[in-house]
Amino acid sequence: MIGKISGRLDWRGTGEVLIDVRGVGYIVHVSDRTMAALPLLGEPVSLYTELLVREDLLQLFGFPTMLEKEWHRLLVTVQGVGAKAALSILGALGAEGVARAITLGDARAVQAAPGVGPKLAQRVILELKAKAPAVMAAGVSLSARAEVDDQVIEDMAPVAPPKKAAKSDEGPARRAGATADALSALLNLGYGHGDAAQAVATVAGEEPEAETGTIIRKALRLLAPK
Repeated sequence: MIGKISGRLDWRGTGEVLIDVRGVGYIVHVSDRTMAALPLLGEPVSLYTELLVREDLLQLFGFPTMLEKEWHRLLVTVQGVGAKAALSILGALGAEGVARAITLGDARAVQAAPGVGPKLAQRVILELKAKAPAVMAAGVSLSARAEVDDQVIEDMAPVAPPKKAAKSDEGPARRAGATADALSALLNLGYGHGDAAQAVATVAGEEPEAETGTIIRKALRLLAPK
């Protein structure tokens, strides 16, 4: 079982990333929310992972905290909720949002996740109402974000970071926070999760040093009707 991956972010795709771990690249599926909070290409990254094993398929799903991983495990126990649907729900609501929706019986919140219909959303609420409190009780102990093992990164062959990224004095944590805040703002404005995450990632890639306000303004321009 692969429970955590630490390496360098090598590539971003639609709903998945490539993490280079000492020369071995791992494709990891992530939610839009997680994607937007990841550092720049070439920088260290760490994610908790869940390995899905089937006869003809091996897939890794990545999460910034053990709490999200535990919610993902719980969501896939619901009939009709696959690994990617569970990731979609977490991307739409986050761990705290999933807990709140189940507690309040708010099926509409769950239905806001791409690909989740009203019947499936209602089933999530009904089937997890009794199981959710255990995960919620462990929330504090599971909420710490995955950290990169410095020794692992030091042992890897050096990768030249983007030139603009080298100018930052505050490191990837500030940039990750700026992109996450920008994504949250766009979601609150009613933009779709996929479109908002793509716009934020595009702006952050072009301007690694951009502050949250700048990312939001330029992302809104990209999202504006042509």
